[in-house]
Amino acid sequence: MAAVLLFILAALQVILNGASASAAVQITPDNYVQLRDSKVVVLIDFYADWCRFSQQLRPIFEKAADELKELGQENVVLGLVDCEAHKQFCQDSPFHISKYPTLKLIRHGLVSRKEYRGRRATDALVEFVQKQLVNPLTHLSSYSELPKDTKRVVVGYFKENTSVEYETFVKVAANMGDDCPFYVLIGPERDNTVGFKEDIQMVDARYDGDVTAFPNLMQWLNKRCIPMVREITFENGEELTEEGLPFLILFYDPDQPEIKQTFQHKVEEELMDQRDTINCVTADGLKFAHPLQHLQKTRDDLPLLAIDSFRHMFVFPSLNDMHIPGKLKQFVQDLHSGKLHREFHNGPEHAGDHHGHQAPQEHHQGGGHHQGGGGGGHDGGTPDVPPDSTFKKLQPAKSRYSFAERDEL
Repeated sequence: MAAVLLFILAALQVILNGASASAAVQITPDNYVQLRDSKVVVLIDFYADWCRFSQQLRPIFEKAADELKELGQENVVLGLVDCEAHKQFCQDSPFHISKYPTLKLIRHGLVSRKEYRGRRATDALVEFVQKQLVNPLTHLSSYSELPKDTKRVVVGYFKENTSVEYETFVKVAANMGDDCPFYVLIGPERDNTVGFKEDIQMVDARYDGDVTAFPNLMQWLNKRCIPMVREITFENGEELTEEGLPFLILFYDPDQPEIKQTFQHKVEEELMDQRDTINCVTADGLKFAHPLQHLQKTRDDLPLLAIDSFRHMFVFPSLNDMHIPGKLKQFVQDLHSGKLHREFHNGPEHAGDHHGHQAPQEHHQGGGHHQGGGGGGHDGGTPDVPPDSTFKKLQPAKSRYSFAERDEL
């Protein structure tokens, strides 16, 4: 009798264990590619067991996976990656994980530039994933239906919605729908091409490559949909700082926003080839009054142009110089060469002045330790370094994340 009871208890335990198993999948370097390529949407929680925020998120994330499974979402997987067990996998491209927990989205096999930064709640995660499954295209019956006031529009022209070209377009739209609106016209007279409009009144710039080549079409549209100049706010500041590039910031007076258009034109003229070295942003000088005070500037000094390297801040000498060809680009190049830092200490350089001596160059990522404080200028009582970065304070907060150097221990 005792043996029978033990058997029943053991069987019940197996049943209970099976019932409590989560639909969330443990992802490793060995199964990642197969999961990535077999699902439309993959949401991954990169965690560390020692991180209290990871511990708090885990049951929420697993419950979301269970709910999505109950909803019959077969094209979705919620996965977990143990970054202590797979450090290199987490740190390498395309993830570059530096904090826990980090939630990365993959759509149609492509890792999204933007990570999930919404509420850490089951309903929010389920809603977010379901949103990724919605067809991102707006179907039109005629060209005249395009909204007249829309900027940066992508239009697909396809013979039918079952073609490989159309399916590729859907995948691109799913990954770039947050950056550009995607429209589609379908009919036998269409030619299976893709066009981009900077302005609805302008003639399409047509993609002349293979529309079925997903990476190539993504690259072509990426350069057009993502503007060279973006507005920084307190809502998107964390996301922009985590891209890891220094900011070239135009502080403007909200009552005189016209300068933003001038700045955009100059950036597009001179800095298109610097896209991977600098983030060009505009900032409301009243909302971001603190950085201005840090530079010893006020509203009366607006508009003002500066670089924040996430270590220090450097002011562009005169905004009027922005109209001198090459001046804006040189300012950016002087940051990367270390010249801005040297000139802060030693005054303006002339060719050969520093005789090969280089002050430390400004590095992209913030958070480094250094001496000195804010302020600026070279008069009595000034610090021995340029003003400290203020925008680095918009980086991910320790009240929400743990960082890879194990600040929890």
